[in-house]
Amino acid sequence: MSKASPSTTEVAVLKTSYGEMTLAFWTDVAPATVENFKKLARAGYYNGTAFHRIIKGFMIQGGCPNTKAGQTGMPGTGDPGYKIKAEFNKKSHVRGVISMARSSHPDSAGSQFFLCHGDAKFLDNQYTGFGQLIAGDDVLEQLANVPTKSGGGGEKSTPIDRVALESVTIVAQP
Repeated sequence: MSKASPSTTEVAVLKTSYGEMTLAFWTDVAPATVENFKKLARAGYYNGTAFHRIIKGFMIQGGCPNTKAGQTGMPGTGDPGYKIKAEFNKKSHVRGVISMARSSHPDSAGSQFFLCHGDAKFLDNQYTGFGQLIAGDDVLEQLANVPTKSGGGGEKSTPIDRVALESVTIVAQP
């Protein structure tokens, strides 16, 4: 796998069951997080997963391997087998920002991420934002409006019907 040349900017294309979204990366403020996401995407890690947590006006969450067909683990608890160090930065959690999901420990992110549907500035300096939506805001809106039901913790954020993340592809920005 070759690295992009300095003159080439890469983006992520997320193909969902509702359409495609394109994300630009913030390599200047979260380089290790961006590289981790790209590495997992290139390995096909995200292909066939689902958005397992949706809270309209807040965020949609995906990237859990336990959401793949045939997996038995609880959605929202899986990771790639390792954790990455947080890269908190000055970028604000506003609509369209992609950020790493984590547990209570700051350095507990691995593969799960969320896309902000609304203003979530209360997450600033607590979660690693590493990019933003540059195309597909209409898809984000559709995803955020998927009907949900109560999940294991009582939070009404589990999609009633599967919201597939069919693939994540890293491509040179057109």
